[in-house]
Amino acid sequence: MNTQSINLTIQNNVAHITLNRPEVFNSFNREMALRLQDTLDQCEQNDEVRAIVLTGEGKAFCAGQDLKEVTHPELNPGFKKILEEHYNPIIKRIRNIEKPIIGAVNGVAAGAGANIALACDIVVAHEKVSFIQAFSKIGLIPDSAGTFFLPRLIGFQKASALMLLGDKVGAVEAERLGMIYKVLPLETFKEDVTALAEKLAKMPTKALGLTKKVLNQSLTNDLESQLALESKHQIEASESEDYREGVASFVEKRVPNFKGK
Repeated sequence: MNTQSINLTIQNNVAHITLNRPEVFNSFNREMALRLQDTLDQCEQNDEVRAIVLTGEGKAFCAGQDLKEVTHPELNPGFKKILEEHYNPIIKRIRNIEKPIIGAVNGVAAGAGANIALACDIVVAHEKVSFIQAFSKIGLIPDSAGTFFLPRLIGFQKASALMLLGDKVGAVEAERLGMIYKVLPLETFKEDVTALAEKLAKMPTKALGLTKKVLNQSLTNDLESQLALESKHQIEASESEDYREGVASFVEKRVPNFKGK
């Protein structure tokens, strides 16, 4: 599937979603935001898809909101629509899809673009990438769940400073802080991302989805609630075909052949 602003390809059980407005550093307008939501829905509903990669075309991952749209007298949807109909639904989809999503940050990730990346399950970047909480530079506050995820990833004090000052953070520093999972070599970035995604796609998808669900709840649950949730979903995982295959392959000393069921 190819569209004006979002490209989707599916290969080896991996959906590769590419933000495709490179001429504006993949910044979001309304059309692209709604298409991304539709594309994520397709990936969720397609049983062939067992892992998802979200990346950008060209030199940037995503520069956030297209400011030309919000300053256009006729095209400006207004911030209420931008948040409630664009970014908030994207974040909710990323977190609620019970399939692993890799944020493959191929270039600068700024503003909402940075926070969409950080909402993914595994975030990787190459060494030339930078992350910027750019909101304060134009008189706005961080959105797209940045104030939720970033303090939990790197701590309150560091997150506060990055958001207030709008400092640029390179990929190596982002890895050191725990903001992202890993820095990958620029020369082999696409190949390494594909290998990581295909590894996830061969794993027990149902268990990965349940892990993601439990991790989501851990952000707000108390200990007792989290233990109860673990029990509930561990029982569910133990009833899956993949669990039976995992145990059988362990006993038989062979590589498991998970089906994602």
